[in-house]
Amino acid sequence: MTRRSTFVLLLVPGLLFLLIGFILPALGVLFAAPGTDTDEIFTRLAQMFTDPYDLRIIGRTVGIGLIVTLVCLFLGFPIAYLLARSQSRWAGVLLALAIFPLLLSNVVRTFGWLVVLGSNGALSQLLIALGITDSPPQLLYTPFAMVMGLTQLFLPLAIVACYSAISQVDAGLDDAARGLGAGRTRTFWDVVVPLSLPGVVVAATLVFAGSVTAYTTPYLLGGSRQRMLATELYSYSSVTIDWAAASATAIVMTVLVVLVSGLAARLGRKGATT
Repeated sequence: MTRRSTFVLLLVPGLLFLLIGFILPALGVLFAAPGTDTDEIFTRLAQMFTDPYDLRIIGRTVGIGLIVTLVCLFLGFPIAYLLARSQSRWAGVLLALAIFPLLLSNVVRTFGWLVVLGSNGALSQLLIALGITDSPPQLLYTPFAMVMGLTQLFLPLAIVACYSAISQVDAGLDDAARGLGAGRTRTFWDVVVPLSLPGVVVAATLVFAGSVTAYTTPYLLGGSRQRMLATELYSYSSVTIDWAAASATAIVMTVLVVLVSGLAARLGRKGATT
């Protein structure tokens, strides 16, 4: 038996488990909702791309997902870089603190933003104290609130993914680049970032997928005025009991995640080869 055949045989149990335990049930949920047929689902799917209301929800979901992804990468990559290159004995403690929010419930963290962004919250009181506004601004139930909540929710994931990739880049390459005349900034952009692109791609995929499919945070911080696909899906499946619309919404969410994941992976491969 060749090495390739052995490799394929080792993959079979995992692939069968993935097929039976995940792919088939997911396809059943998407295309075989109770009390509906496939034609109803695709009819409702076509309506979603012609209805201005549904298009606004899709656009809001994609827009907020992309903004949260960019913010998490902008904040998470430098933090991960500093942690990965730190020589301090406290580096492990700092890394643990950075990912500690993952141990807390999403609901608890989101309720914390209700306190911060409320009309009598800390941020409103700070803006009034600084003289920026005379009355408490409307911060809750806005896209800003959802971006803040989702960023805090998924920033630890971005840090972990980027940290894993950066820690595999030999720190000696930084010294070699600086020895050849490159400054710290050029070393960061021309050496560290390209070699860490796989981690950036993983971080972007995790953050975007989580932002697009999150329910609790958009529901609590966006309310009924700032609906996203996840909140619509819950409404269709638990309030109006419209299974065709629920399946169509789930299909749109799945396609969005797959498309962005594939695009991120392609950009990562392209960047790694240039």
